[in-house]
Amino acid sequence: MRKVLRSGKILLLALLIVLTALPVLSAEAALKRGSRGDDVTAVQKKLKQWGYYDGAVDGIYGYATERAVRWFQQKNGLTVDGVVGPQTAAAMGLNLSSTVSGTTKPATGDVYLLAQCIYSEARGEPYKGQVAVGAVVLNRVKSSAFPNSISGVIYQRGAFSAVDDGQINLQPNDSALKAAKDAMNGWDPTGGCLYYYNPAKTTNRWIKSRPIVVRIGNHVFCK
Repeated sequence: MRKVLRSGKILLLALLIVLTALPVLSAEAALKRGSRGDDVTAVQKKLKQWGYYDGAVDGIYGYATERAVRWFQQKNGLTVDGVVGPQTAAAMGLNLSSTVSGTTKPATGDVYLLAQCIYSEARGEPYKGQVAVGAVVLNRVKSSAFPNSISGVIYQRGAFSAVDDGQINLQPNDSALKAAKDAMNGWDPTGGCLYYYNPAKTTNRWIKSRPIVVRIGNHVFCK
């Protein structure tokens, strides 16, 4: 009988410990780069409303969202870490969920096509160089000198060798997909460049005459 009572006390104590820990878990919920979901959307809406964020309200915590959060934290006397924890969330007037998704959702549409371009053009390049290739595509979309859509830019006649040789149809890997999302969320390692090339492979004299802005991996980026 004593053993039964002792076992019951142990189970009750364990249950109390678990219940006590639940609020702590909720309090420690945080949004950071790579997070996804409704909480991220709410953060983006707030930051956009206040002028800190000018990217897409897509529920994806990418580079642009992190940058906006850092700016908000700096302006409001918070710890500048780019993470929306309890204090930053409170300053925004938000209540975070106790769990935050960090899983990768399947990419579709423009994100997937951009990832295909990145993978086929720069799969051997460092990650920053992959994001840079995606940024060039997006910079062209913004420029009046190029088509005004991602598909239009990528499939413009003679624009990308990967389209000409069919490599554009290869399935992108996780790195290319992540690079595409980072580029679409505002990360531009090129500083607004419209062109890039590999000096070891390119024979085009015109492209080589363009002023070089930055070199990342085997590619040089120019305007």
